[in-house]
Amino acid sequence: MTDDTLSRRMVHALLADGTTVCIRPVRRDDHDQVQGLYEEMSPENLRLRFFAASRRSAQMAADRACAEPSPGHRVLLAETGGRVIGLAEYDSGGTGNTAEISIAVADGLHHRGVGTLLIEHLVSGARAEGITGFTADALSENHEVLKLFADLGLRTTRRFEGPEVRCSISLDQSDTYLTAVEERGRAADVASLEPLLRPRTVAVVGAGRKPGSVGRAILHQLHAGRYTGRLFAVNPRADSILGVPCHSTVGALPETPDLAVLAVPAAAIPGTAEECGKAGVRALLVVTAGLDADHACALLAACRSYGMRLVGPNCLGISHTDPELHLDATFAAGHPRSGSAGVAVQSGGVGIALLDGLSRLGIGVSSFVSLGDKYDVSGNDMLQWWESDGRTDLAVLHLESFGNPRGFSRTARRVTRRMPVLTVDAGRTEAGRRAAASHTAAAATRTMTRGALFTQAGITATRSCGELLEAAALLHSQPLPAGPRVAIVTNAGGAGVLAADACAEIGLELPAPGPELIRDLLAVLPAGATAGNPVDATAAVTEEQLSDCVDRVMRDGGVDAVLVALVPTAVAAATGDDLVRALTFPRSRTDSTGRTSIPARPPKPIVAVRLEQALPVELLPAAEDTVIPAYAEPQAAARALAHAARRAAWLARPAGTVPELDGVETERAHAVVDAYLDRHPDGGWLDPRACAELLGCYGIPQLAWAWAGTEVEAVLAAERLRGADGRVVMKGHWPGLVHKTAEHAVHLDLHGDSQVRAAFRDLETRFAGLLEGVVIQPLAERGTELFAGVVQDQVFGPLVLFGLGGTATEVLADHAARLAPLTDHDVHDLITAPRCAPLLLGANGARPVDLQGLEQLLLRLSRMASDLPQLAEADFNPVLATPGRVTVLDARVRLLPRRLQDPYLRRLR
Repeated sequence: MTDDTLSRRMVHALLADGTTVCIRPVRRDDHDQVQGLYEEMSPENLRLRFFAASRRSAQMAADRACAEPSPGHRVLLAETGGRVIGLAEYDSGGTGNTAEISIAVADGLHHRGVGTLLIEHLVSGARAEGITGFTADALSENHEVLKLFADLGLRTTRRFEGPEVRCSISLDQSDTYLTAVEERGRAADVASLEPLLRPRTVAVVGAGRKPGSVGRAILHQLHAGRYTGRLFAVNPRADSILGVPCHSTVGALPETPDLAVLAVPAAAIPGTAEECGKAGVRALLVVTAGLDADHACALLAACRSYGMRLVGPNCLGISHTDPELHLDATFAAGHPRSGSAGVAVQSGGVGIALLDGLSRLGIGVSSFVSLGDKYDVSGNDMLQWWESDGRTDLAVLHLESFGNPRGFSRTARRVTRRMPVLTVDAGRTEAGRRAAASHTAAAATRTMTRGALFTQAGITATRSCGELLEAAALLHSQPLPAGPRVAIVTNAGGAGVLAADACAEIGLELPAPGPELIRDLLAVLPAGATAGNPVDATAAVTEEQLSDCVDRVMRDGGVDAVLVALVPTAVAAATGDDLVRALTFPRSRTDSTGRTSIPARPPKPIVAVRLEQALPVELLPAAEDTVIPAYAEPQAAARALAHAARRAAWLARPAGTVPELDGVETERAHAVVDAYLDRHPDGGWLDPRACAELLGCYGIPQLAWAWAGTEVEAVLAAERLRGADGRVVMKGHWPGLVHKTAEHAVHLDLHGDSQVRAAFRDLETRFAGLLEGVVIQPLAERGTELFAGVVQDQVFGPLVLFGLGGTATEVLADHAARLAPLTDHDVHDLITAPRCAPLLLGANGARPVDLQGLEQLLLRLSRMASDLPQLAEADFNPVLATPGRVTVLDARVRLLPRRLQDPYLRRLR
């Protein structure tokens, strides 16, 4: 194996205590280290590993592990600091789908997750080679290894044979296994971030003696922010800076820092990082910008070699507002307000805007990380930190890129059930990779892909920092609505109309009040008021009347949220009434016994719109230490309510499941793909016969068809396939043909042999030298023409698209998208999201199409894309949907010679 090949297969990952290890295939020159691993074991551990305490066993095990590679035999080792600390291997004997595994961990390093991490990587490699199960023998007294197998999250059975135990481990990638891997990864990730976000000692490397340098600004922030740990500066030309002790090098510091902030020129970054690693620094914050490719590789290599977590480069810094820490290692103008929002951004400017906005609202920040170029620490890391820190109840992200979207999605789905996760959907206008080779590829923009990720993960995606702060104000201060029904109350008819328009345009409902509520409202409101929706309380309404009105609306069972639109009036000013106070402080009431009470309002959100308000959104103090969001524009209030309603609906729906499918032949599908790529190493579009065979492996229904290479074969095929009306369709085919209609390579409505012959001759003449043959199909019945497809994104994985089909599919762009694998909920959303959905569900008294068949088609398409990473894109257009069945009329599939990385395997970027 060459050094280049080995480096590509080498990954770094985190142990349970947060330290970094390298996982890589074994090399022949590892023999002495592998033998040493065994020789350094205690006699008791050797006996447990080899069932006998023989030193000869160490050499034999090393010989076997470091031998020439053989089919079905894989050996991985874990190393740190150049020392081998663990080894795991499997051997299937080159045949069958079951392999024998063994594992060894260095003495003194047990219970740190070395063995579990190695087994996880073995499992991923074995699955890729078609191995479906592991077996292992252990002594019944070897409780540690038996517990390791039992805790993997994989289905494990044991069979006792005297003093030995035979363990059988199924390698099915179930949700139970992924959840177990996630939990182990979360614990390791959080442990690794401790020295970064809760450092006991910080050193700023590159703090200048004169004002104006970034390093000096960060040192000032740390010092002025009253950081409670030990603080040092590194500058060979100063004894102290800003009163902070200064030393010539990192190695000369009197105490090894947990965190080093690097603010030195780009060319000095690799050497400084190496110096930090040798000194034992555990985390780096690199604010320097302008690193070239060589600097970047050297920086990351130093971090991996010495087990340092890295934020940056090219970033604003980090902050942790824990009152026992007061860490502000940023060069922002001020200190963020302590609070409960976790913030992670890639753009420093966006970070400053969000910090200022959250501080102004009073929400404040628990921790802030400017990710910058995001070489290491990512949004996924920060979600896991906030999930565990005990302070964060609102997560805010601004991510311009995703390193592992599917891993991020699983983490976000879990975290979002505990707290709102908000993001600014940046880069919406990016053209993306629109290699318009098919309708699917043309439709699958990066915006649609990101939207699918956010929707499925339950993330609240906004279009700007302002909109994010609007939503954050409501989600932080108010309960979630039970649904989308909003009641509007106003003291000015025009303001009520604006609010009603804003709510209706965003998709919220404005239910009419019932007779009883109308009667109650008119009883407490001034003369001239109208009790509709909006409720126009008129300019004459008093503070007490408005409070009574709002209370009654809040208690109505047909309302999920209340929006109160207010304008200042001279009437209220003359009487000293404060209409805003009517929203925030419920008035006391006297019951039938003469006792005074303040009844609690039901747990429904209430928002205010104040058209004269200077700031876009504020949080107004309310009763019992609560606040109410107030917006300057009704559109902002409506957007925030819509975000809250969508979050409530997402939380109320149980997590979806990926249904089991019958009739799927995965091994046969792999054989079809491998056979095609053997003949076409660079990939390409499948011919109609191979395409039909692949779809058949997944039970995808296709309209009857026949291949014809000659005019005579075309006539014979047409005779076999003619329906009751005797009409057929002819479609030309040649390699690379994608849009048959655009190329005029389709003949419809052919009657009799003469028309079939004429059509074949026409295609043969016009496409001489190209045409390989034709596909003959019966003329399809009438129905709704739909479109379904999938694009395999190298970063996001397979994206399934669905919508209106036919020749106008790209013009109308009526599509929805979800990332595979599709759950039952995802399929339902795909079918109901496009504008054409009423046609499928039975509009205007028509019968609905075969919805179950449509669901099965999408699930089988998703399964095909998930099984086959070589499937670059698939395009089914049209798909004919009728009340009786769903049938693919035309299908195209493109393959590429590639294998995707396991998105759930634990590894650092």
